[in-house]
Amino acid sequence: MTSTTVDAGQYRTLNPATGELVRSWNALDDKSAEELLSRGHEAYLAWRQVPIEERVRLFRRVAELIGSHAEELGRLTTLEMGKPLSQAIPEAHGAAEMFTYYADRGPELLADEVVPVPGISRAVVRREPVGVVLGIEPWNAPMYQAMRATAPNLMLGNTVIVKPAAICAGSTLLFDDIFREAGFPDGVYQTGLLSRDQVSTFIADSRVRGVTLTGSDQAGAIVGAQASRHIKPVVLELGGSDAFVVLDSADLDKAAATAATCRLIIGGQACALPKRVIVTEGVADEFIAKFVPLFTDQHIGDPFDPQTTLGPMSSRSAAELLEEQYQDAVDKGATVLAPGGLIDGPGTYFRPAVLTDVTPDMRLYHEEAFGPMGLVFRVPDADAAIALGNDTKYGLGGSVFAEDLDEAQRVAAGLDTGAVGINQFLPARVELPFGGTKFSGVGRELGRTGMDQFANLKTYALP
Repeated sequence: MTSTTVDAGQYRTLNPATGELVRSWNALDDKSAEELLSRGHEAYLAWRQVPIEERVRLFRRVAELIGSHAEELGRLTTLEMGKPLSQAIPEAHGAAEMFTYYADRGPELLADEVVPVPGISRAVVRREPVGVVLGIEPWNAPMYQAMRATAPNLMLGNTVIVKPAAICAGSTLLFDDIFREAGFPDGVYQTGLLSRDQVSTFIADSRVRGVTLTGSDQAGAIVGAQASRHIKPVVLELGGSDAFVVLDSADLDKAAATAATCRLIIGGQACALPKRVIVTEGVADEFIAKFVPLFTDQHIGDPFDPQTTLGPMSSRSAAELLEEQYQDAVDKGATVLAPGGLIDGPGTYFRPAVLTDVTPDMRLYHEEAFGPMGLVFRVPDADAAIALGNDTKYGLGGSVFAEDLDEAQRVAAGLDTGAVGINQFLPARVELPFGGTKFSGVGRELGRTGMDQFANLKTYALP
């Protein structure tokens, strides 16, 4: 996952389809950043007292407004980071659905948990808010991921400051207007165009009580270290190099279609998308014959065109990094099943490629391939698939395809990941905890677990 930090204190949107500057903003000056944090803290002192019924009402209203602004939000996101509009508008609706979920389930999720304890007449665990939560969010799903940090915390009673990615400030800033129109009190939700130094200052400030980051493992290590120095909880949702395991008994048509779709949506630029197809030798040739044409049969072009299935990559630097990884593998002997690479001309279009025979001396074996790059690995059997699936520093998710469900579940259990889908890709669903193991991060977002990450689980002994 690409870092979300700001260079030179500036936020700049370059249209990745043309390379043209759309808009730029300076980061807040230090006085404005302090005012932002003060508003968030003052708002928390009042928001934590707002009855749950009023929070539910406001959540339903903000869900309605996000839905009504979905096309505007989607168009701005497409302009900022290049995903096809057909994928950006559903992302906005996904953000709205989070608020509907917590409106529906919030009272239940926040209800006192009664715990029988001998000698105590009544013991309860109560989920209470703690203060301002800082969310440091990425560019690949800027609406969804900003609200993924926001919704559970606002329902809990925390207030939230979201620092957007440097290239996607515009779409995130629209949420300030939406929350204001919905009737949320001033300061409960704020977008903060913060510099790198201001982020560090916020993490050190006693008014910020938790930090969540979606970004690279390098960014996560920095933020995690800063938070630990101030004894603060963090949720770090970092990179992924998820295995997509195809076993001998798999439905190969379904497996190939799912693997290709997951690898190419958002141009392959998401941490949770499976990046390594691991297929047993007995079905490898047949799988490859079905998989490769799905990569080559893409309509690459203007992300606003309804016919486009693959838009530009988010930035020139992202495309050049993927090109370096691809060329490194080719130069070291990887077999090219579908040639790809950065396309000459305006914009950051990258023709999707498929490689096999990727070995440990190649960068793509160890590094996250953040773009439309299909990697196919052949293994002799299911045990070898487990071993290769775990031969990565990441552990976000995985998929296993096999009609033999006992074997599929055995392989799934062997994968060291935060989630796994059997005969399906398991996306980040609002009802389920989302996060990973190893260098994919710590903590979980979404569901009740996402609410608990920045809650004071306070125990009461009551008469």
